[in-house]
Amino acid sequence: MQKGDAMDAAERSERIPDIVIITGMSGSGRTQAMHVFEDMGYFCIDNLPPRLIAQLAELVGINTGVGRHLAVTCDLRSQGLFDELLDAVAALEEREMSCDIVFLEASDEVLIRRYSENRRRHPIAKPGETTADAIQRERLQLQGVRDRADMIIDTSRLRTSALRNKLRMAFSELSDQQLMDVHVFSFGFKHGMPIEADIMIDVRFLPNPFYDPEMRTMTGLDKKVSDFVLDHPKTQEFWKAWTQLLDTVMPGYIAEGKPQLSIAIGCTGGQHRSVAIAEATARYLEGAQYHVSISHRDLSRANTKA
Repeated sequence: MQKGDAMDAAERSERIPDIVIITGMSGSGRTQAMHVFEDMGYFCIDNLPPRLIAQLAELVGINTGVGRHLAVTCDLRSQGLFDELLDAVAALEEREMSCDIVFLEASDEVLIRRYSENRRRHPIAKPGETTADAIQRERLQLQGVRDRADMIIDTSRLRTSALRNKLRMAFSELSDQQLMDVHVFSFGFKHGMPIEADIMIDVRFLPNPFYDPEMRTMTGLDKKVSDFVLDHPKTQEFWKAWTQLLDTVMPGYIAEGKPQLSIAIGCTGGQHRSVAIAEATARYLEGAQYHVSISHRDLSRANTKA
């Protein structure tokens, strides 16, 4: 990590609150928001009465300096929500824990449509009350909470990926690259194609070390094999195009809010070429600050006996 990257990480850490309270209109996306915080590594609790937030924060060690953050959702099923929220924030401040309130909302038309599509009853609707009436009553009761919110997000025309990006930008200590888990793995086509890959590349066109008796029982993890594959002019031409492709598509996956990406690299047996290219690919992505793991699916089947 470069010095500038470390400073950015420190600045991000400084601005992230210890606790995030997610509230707002029913049907506005609180569940989706909670999933985003879960993906960011927050300790998450759904539908928590505000009066319990401070106790929970201490219970899970939010104020111990371990770097853990807490996200909770609260709604009108917690009676006296506004007063309880104010009391909860005051209690957190007394314990020297920072807190932000995120308020999610949407237009009446969108909320009515969502409840109609999901065939769900509005959670605070009274017997005989229409969804529209329940929405209006909830909106009035939440006005004080909305006025107190640190961040207001209207999800009426917001795709889930856009909501995810907004929350990540505001509440994640990690860079965009670090937020996506990238798994690079090699495989052999003769052992079956992987079904879990988001990106798959076939490197069977590259020169094959298998035909060199000295390298036949080696693998792509051996320097001799890796150098043979990576230093070949055909591989150099491929590598330039491959890294250009990665540089193009990776930011797009991040923009879509994709939490995990699987890249499969295959050769005939999964022993030489795919292993060497997978290792080089993982190193390249790590150099671009992505969070990368690597494995070799079929290396245990390799012919390594002389």
